[in-house]
Amino acid sequence: MLFHDRRDAGRHLARQLHRFSGQDVVVVGLPRGGVPVAAEVARALDAPLDVIVVRKLGVPFRSELAMGAVGEGGVLVLDERVLDLARVDRSALERVEDRERAELEARVARFRAVRPRVPLTGRTVVLVDDGIATGSTARAACAVARALGAARLVLAVPVCARDSGRLLAEDVDEFVCLEIPAHFAAVGQAYDDFGPTSDDEVLELLREAERRHPGAAVPAAPTEPPPRDEEVTVTAGGVLLAGHLTVPEHARGVVVFVHGSGSSRHSPRNRYVAGVLQAAGLATLLFDLLTPTEEHSRAAVFDIGMLAARLVEVTAWLRRQPGCAALPIGWFGASTGAGAALAAAAMPGADVTAVVSRGGRPDLAGPRLAEVHAPTLLIVGGLDTAVLELNELARLRLRCESRLAVVPGATHLFEEPGTLEQAAELARDWFVDHLVRTAQPSA
Repeated sequence: MLFHDRRDAGRHLARQLHRFSGQDVVVVGLPRGGVPVAAEVARALDAPLDVIVVRKLGVPFRSELAMGAVGEGGVLVLDERVLDLARVDRSALERVEDRERAELEARVARFRAVRPRVPLTGRTVVLVDDGIATGSTARAACAVARALGAARLVLAVPVCARDSGRLLAEDVDEFVCLEIPAHFAAVGQAYDDFGPTSDDEVLELLREAERRHPGAAVPAAPTEPPPRDEEVTVTAGGVLLAGHLTVPEHARGVVVFVHGSGSSRHSPRNRYVAGVLQAAGLATLLFDLLTPTEEHSRAAVFDIGMLAARLVEVTAWLRRQPGCAALPIGWFGASTGAGAALAAAAMPGADVTAVVSRGGRPDLAGPRLAEVHAPTLLIVGGLDTAVLELNELARLRLRCESRLAVVPGATHLFEEPGTLEQAAELARDWFVDHLVRTAQPSA
């Protein structure tokens, strides 16, 4: 498909997003080129339009090659693979980051002079760009939207490179793309007219959006203090691990999601389960046990001792956070994360009250399973036969209160209709029973 220009692409994209019309949606464009596309989508959906400012970090000697991106609110996304291949050292990276952050702040000030930020908390956010090549700027924008409280994140673009789209789809609730070329060279190949978009054009589109939805950027006065809901960074094992902490009002316990390989704090599956737990009054910390580089290392993925030690450090950090110091703690693990959670739970003085494994590998905790004292729930799909057998054998080695719950008709990722909901409800009931019961004062 060849688009005449960005506005034409926006009209085509809007037709694919028509189902969001009439919902509590905010359309957000990436300046500059994504804003004309987003403006057409916002107009068709009769939704407010806003921007999230991000800047690509180009390799010093090849500025067109992205080694990462920066975004509003201090967001930094790095492509470790490009950094390694280009041999960019820390000082060179910092120089590029400083320069791009200065430009980012200048653009934020320019665009916010037209209208304040449209509140995203609790709303569906449709994030729009004119196309995606490496995905660095899109990932940074997604991180900003999450940090600003987006309840559901839809990434929508006219064109995208195949590999980038596959990776980004895991980080959002829905990915909409009109064209994924078999041979992708550049975003501009999908456009007849791909001329640059100016700041003045972006400003005029924001003014037009303000005229259509006057006051959309003015949030209603809160009736109660907002919950804590933010991106966090934790140092564990000498590396920086990214996470997302949500602490609802009057939290009765806190659950740490232990992500191993093939998952992340942005995974729609993990975020869905976290939402179910939050609705039950539990705080959640979703974090990634591995750095992006480590995820490609089989040795790191299966280093259960290292992952367990990191989980202990992250839990100690959580104890120092406001609103979490006195809460009973649960660990929710999947895949190798479940093995790490149980290995950590076997450590003397482990600060954990209950453990849940979903489609996990508890067998990776080995002989330490017999030393786990925290009540443990193992959730496995009925059609995930290999993992089910491993869980059955692992449960025989547990000496603590335990249960094996099999979800009928579910495969490893619980992708079948209704199966993830069943798994989430099982986890919720286990944590509420054990965490909340623990938190209640004795008579």
